[in-house]
Amino acid sequence: MDYKKSKAPVNTVTRNIMDLCDETGNIYQTVAIIAKRANQISVQIKEDLSKKLAEFASYNDSLEEVFENREQIEISRYYEKLPKPTLLATQEFVDGKVYWRDPQREAAAQTEEM
Repeated sequence: MDYKKSKAPVNTVTRNIMDLCDETGNIYQTVAIIAKRANQISVQIKEDLSKKLAEFASYNDSLEEVFENREQIEISRYYEKLPKPTLLATQEFVDGKVYWRDPQREAAAQTEEM
């Protein structure tokens, strides 16, 4: 996924707590959902970065030879400029792009049906 095309802000944005908890009805549950999604995004970004930087890895034990690779620097800068995973996850939640479910509510609903 190209996170650069996301509408997530690069800087921290003040949000209305009541707007965030409209969907779940509980701010703590909303924060937990956003945190789990942020962890998923963080792992995905780290894997992408590791794959791209693995191409430039040199396995020399010599400390004297340090190469500055222009492409490697550009890749690192690209990932540094991305919005933080928490901002990406919050924007996805606000946009309704995060799938979540509450097993306790589902169990309670099934119990009421019986």
